[in-house]
Amino acid sequence: MKYKIDSWLVHLARAGDEEACESLVKKYYPSIYQYCLLHSYDTYEAEDLTQEVFLRFFSNLYNYKEYGKVKNYLYTIAGNTVKNYYKKKKEIPLVELSEFESCSQNNVEMTEVRLTIEQAVKKLPEEIRETAVLYFFQELKQREIAELLHIKLSLVKYRIGRAKELLMKELEVKNYDEI
Repeated sequence: MKYKIDSWLVHLARAGDEEACESLVKKYYPSIYQYCLLHSYDTYEAEDLTQEVFLRFFSNLYNYKEYGKVKNYLYTIAGNTVKNYYKKKKEIPLVELSEFESCSQNNVEMTEVRLTIEQAVKKLPEEIRETAVLYFFQELKQREIAELLHIKLSLVKYRIGRAKELLMKELEVKNYDEI
């Protein structure tokens, strides 16, 4: 049913219906923003990247073939946008500590945990990292990840298992449930 609604919204957006465009943005902006944030670690950069994703989506709307889900197409654009961002930047951003100076002790501890996990995820090989971000942080289903990355479901399962192993080793965790 979701797929049919998205298909109809795309059809309306192609016809110039601004409300349909707005509905697509409202529906997918939070997940695409979160995806970009997990790759850029900067809220302003994530906002810019997310806007770039939707700009590319709407500018190529007439070329979009409705073979798959709109969400998968947006994630594909987001992945390419993030890769281009890093090609231009040629560095991996680090979160500035000054952003957290006025936080409470609890927030600081949570930030430290998040930074530790982000650092561990950054150390994963690229293809495993992408799968891990989509699975653990974006909470996509394994089948959706396979469709999105154009790989077999068995490879997705392998990469998730491998990511768990590597993250456990990096974070010195005893079992999967702690990740």
